[in-house]
Amino acid sequence: MGIGVDIADVARLAAALDRTPALAERLFVDAERGLPVTSLAARFAAKEALAKALGAPPGLRWTDAEVVREDSGRPALRLRGTVAAAADRLGVARWHLSLSHDGGAAVAMVIAEGPS
Repeated sequence: MGIGVDIADVARLAAALDRTPALAERLFVDAERGLPVTSLAARFAAKEALAKALGAPPGLRWTDAEVVREDSGRPALRLRGTVAAAADRLGVARWHLSLSHDGGAAVAMVIAEGPS
């Protein structure tokens, strides 16, 4: 149904978070905020990629999408509010998420899959 990819510069995100402390509260849920900046950059990229996979509808709240870890360690998306509503309108049944970071950059790919 949709695919999104995004890359985030780790140093740029770190500088933005240092410059604007309230930014962390607008971008990340409580459970995400205590993570190292490389992990935050990957999660920010995931949220951007998620929005792209949804077609970038207006009104999405950053904190309505959370990157979590399954018991296996695999990253997954937990949606609520505006993001969950947008996914429901499109009929998204499953999400696929891949994260990576290296060399000062973090990248995320999100695939929105419809019902089988």
